[in-house]
Amino acid sequence: MPIRDHLPVLSDPHGVPTDARPWLRHYGSVPTSLEYPATTLPQALEAMARRTPSAVALEYLGSRITYRELHEAVDRCAGALAAVGARADDRILISLPTCPQGVIAFYAANRLAAVPALIHPASVAAEVAHYLRASGARVAVTLDTCRETLQTAREGTRLEQILLTRIDDTLPSVQAPPPAPEPSVRWWRDLMARASPAPAAHLDPDGLAAILFSGGTTGPPKGIMLSSRNLIAEAMGAAAWVGMRPDDVMLAALPIFHGVGLGLCILSVLLTGARAVLVPRFIPAVVAGEIRARRPTLMVGVPTLYEALTREPSLADADLSCLRAAFSGADVLPQSVKERFEQLVASHGGRVRLLEGYGLTEAVSGIMAMPLAEAREGSVGLPLPDTLVVICRPGTLEELGPEEEGEICVSGPAVMLGYLDNPADTADVLRRHADGRIWLHTGDLGRRDAEGFFYFTGRLKRMIKTSGFTVNPVQVEAVLLSHPAVAEACVIGVPDRSQIERVKAFVVLRDPNAAGAALEKELIAHCRSQLIKWSCPRELEFRSELPKTRLGKVNLGALNPPPQPQ
Repeated sequence: MPIRDHLPVLSDPHGVPTDARPWLRHYGSVPTSLEYPATTLPQALEAMARRTPSAVALEYLGSRITYRELHEAVDRCAGALAAVGARADDRILISLPTCPQGVIAFYAANRLAAVPALIHPASVAAEVAHYLRASGARVAVTLDTCRETLQTAREGTRLEQILLTRIDDTLPSVQAPPPAPEPSVRWWRDLMARASPAPAAHLDPDGLAAILFSGGTTGPPKGIMLSSRNLIAEAMGAAAWVGMRPDDVMLAALPIFHGVGLGLCILSVLLTGARAVLVPRFIPAVVAGEIRARRPTLMVGVPTLYEALTREPSLADADLSCLRAAFSGADVLPQSVKERFEQLVASHGGRVRLLEGYGLTEAVSGIMAMPLAEAREGSVGLPLPDTLVVICRPGTLEELGPEEEGEICVSGPAVMLGYLDNPADTADVLRRHADGRIWLHTGDLGRRDAEGFFYFTGRLKRMIKTSGFTVNPVQVEAVLLSHPAVAEACVIGVPDRSQIERVKAFVVLRDPNAAGAALEKELIAHCRSQLIKWSCPRELEFRSELPKTRLGKVNLGALNPPPQPQ
């Protein structure tokens, strides 16, 4: 059955009255609607390579790859994948960091009309086995350092061929690889040297083009099915939002297995003819070095990235006047981090503000962002072009008015096809409203003000029920973070015999030596001075660090693991 037989094609917002989209008044020079070409990403890359063949597309570890060289590499990689048996509709697991091979393999899979499934290269064997079973991948591309993990994970899966690449394989001075360890394992560099371009296959813009996996902060990762139209719409919307130009340089320091790293840091850049500086691993000193040497004009990151940069000593004498836009997403941006980063830039010759955005992998990545010329404290901004957002009463299709808190629901061209092999969960989050459109029910809470600016206020699944009252942990975390002693905070509900749940806070201090009963009492009193009684933590635990997912989000499951059976 075709993937979308159970779903109508998502309609665009044309015909929706302007008064139902008050945010349009704040768009400034951003177009309110875009024309999306009926094309694929490899075709768009080929067109850009013809238009600007000598322009630099990617910078990596000091080397540069032009648009012509990138297009030719994609053609050869498609031939290499075909040579090891990859065919149209096959799933190809790509387990690579933010490096040229990851970008090339993604585009090459699409060129064959195969489906790339992207995962983190640091995934352990049990996770890789889950991704292999979920995707049904017959071919995998990964780092040589991950070979043993993939070999362990492949048992009982459909995996037939592994392509190994080394982190520096695209650099000109690298030596030839050693002989292949076994027939089912091949070397990227050897295959690329021998491969002939494969004939381009037909790819339906509305068909399955990529599989990304959810973050897995509260449960097993789900496969999220995205089409070419989804990916192109997201990339074009993000590019239009910042007025991306061919002379822009994007600092791509986020992983490509995630929608933000792929959609905003790579696809939007290559659709525009701009340049992406690839950073394979987030190490603050390395990122700072790339900022100093490559002088990016744009950067997108998570709050932990910006927090780390504010403490990076090698930026002490850096010139940051190159930056013209910086966005934070994927998690709540503490006001203290925003202020410290903006002060850092201002003290080093720049004027950029750190703006928030909002998104989720079910819509590729960012679907809302603050306009460059606007400022609303705490707001995640306005919907991107052709994106509709409403606030609904949780658990219903009832749309709420301005300033009413409810579930954030999204309709637009970037909304996913559905969850991989999971029609029940797909039907639960993709729902038809009275207007005939399909809306993505995000599971996130928020509100909209009268001018059309949206505010993220929490996650439905994180809400704490204590003594019959509902507690929003994001609100409690914000109060804790306002205390000068607190660097990080996470609030959860833990089982309680009398209250069902009680509020517990985990706190990382700026000075770990200050931890103790006196400061715990002070922090709880600080919360009680600003929050109603039942929202305040009943207990507080000091940690040297909070467990994080590989994207930098707090891993809630690791903080509060389920009870083990007796």
